[in-house]
Amino acid sequence: MITPISPADYRTDARLRAAMLVLNNAHAVELSWADEARMELLVARAFLAARVGMVDAMLLAFAPGAAYDSANFLWFAKRYESFVYIDRVVTAPPARGRGLARKLYAHLFEAARAAGHERIVCEVNSDPPNPPSEVFHRALGFAPVGEAMLENGKTVTYLALEL
Repeated sequence: MITPISPADYRTDARLRAAMLVLNNAHAVELSWADEARMELLVARAFLAARVGMVDAMLLAFAPGAAYDSANFLWFAKRYESFVYIDRVVTAPPARGRGLARKLYAHLFEAARAAGHERIVCEVNSDPPNPPSEVFHRALGFAPVGEAMLENGKTVTYLALEL
């Protein structure tokens, strides 16, 4: 059910590229907008890039040492040696309520443990708020570890889950 997204898959499969970009950019407020080149870079540098279905849901996560310029990723990199940062996770509206994000997270947790990482980290928008994401992460056991106001004017709460 969970399919890895390799850089080669992303480059050669036009349907996959289009589906990922449509899903990502429909939720750009929560995730940040990406064009084809940016998404290709993200997939290439990810610790884990995975999807369910064509792209009913997707997850991209990064580990320390990734050449990634996200202010949120860099915030965690300054504080932790061992972590996997969830950069984006999203489920298409018609696929919601089927537990796809939970399945992607379980897959990520397994991969992170196998690689010896100690925690999973992410951020949730607090302004503008993202209540569904807050509820989801708290239910999984994520706890707040900081907050920041980003250059784009968003305020985020940083979360961590010890593995």
